[in-house]
Amino acid sequence: MSGERIRVLIVDDHELIRRGMRMVLDAEDDLDVIGEAVSGTDAVHQAEQLAPDVVLMDIRMPEMDGIEATRRIVRSAPSTRVLVLTTFDLDEYAFGSLRAGASGFLLKNTPPATLTAAIRSIAAGDALVSPRVTRAMLDLFATRLPRQAGDIDQRVGALTEREREVFLAIAKGLNNAEIGERLFVTESTVKTHVGRVLQKLDLRDRVQAVIMAYEAGLV
Repeated sequence: MSGERIRVLIVDDHELIRRGMRMVLDAEDDLDVIGEAVSGTDAVHQAEQLAPDVVLMDIRMPEMDGIEATRRIVRSAPSTRVLVLTTFDLDEYAFGSLRAGASGFLLKNTPPATLTAAIRSIAAGDALVSPRVTRAMLDLFATRLPRQAGDIDQRVGALTEREREVFLAIAKGLNNAEIGERLFVTESTVKTHVGRVLQKLDLRDRVQAVIMAYEAGLV
């Protein structure tokens, strides 16, 4: 997204919150608010019509909650990134949004500069929540959710031995430097392996890799 304007869809059932976020984003030269949605259903419809780069998604809304809306949006528009706004950073709703395909979450009282930086980060393809935070959320909530092996086993089985090692290291929350140290390879080599793992497993980012490893019963 370097050098390009980032198209943002704001989703919240409270008008005051939508207005506040729009004021913050309108003050940035590289961010364009292209629409506002008042429910999950409205969010899915507008995302299909407007093709935003980033959706700012509330969780608790009428008609359809933000988790289901996130699931539908990332399924129909893989290039659209979802950033969830929540009240508590380690609650089950925040974890559910990551599992549904969100690229990260922020607290609703996040400072404006943090919000705009987060939008730019996920628009560039980065996951906003670290794998370690995802692991903490798995420890808290994932035992309540059914594991979904299914075709995951086949996809993981397609990895080479080295790629599988990298995948499991990602799932444990290790960064590239730590993976390189463990496998005795350079960070650039690790970065290459990580890219191949995400591509082969059809994953958006490292956070989704942590969740898939859990669902496959590998961690």
